[in-house]
Amino acid sequence: MEKSLSQIISENIRREIEQSGKSKSEIARAIGVSNSTVTQYCTGRAQPTLATLSRLCVFLDCSADDILNIKL
Repeated sequence: MEKSLSQIISENIRREIEQSGKSKSEIARAIGVSNSTVTQYCTGRAQPTLATLSRLCVFLDCSADDILNIKL
């Protein structure tokens, strides 16, 4: 069964967070959301807004293309 875009995005966010070595609370503080919101991004129960995704990518030093699974 093919994964939904929501599942792919949450898996990619989780991977980037794990690779960063930063805690979810540190990330939450830096991007202006709660710890539980970051957890929801990782589990697929919520998706970040474009503005939050941008802050997340800057903080984690990753590309939105990597999180959104955009391949050119």
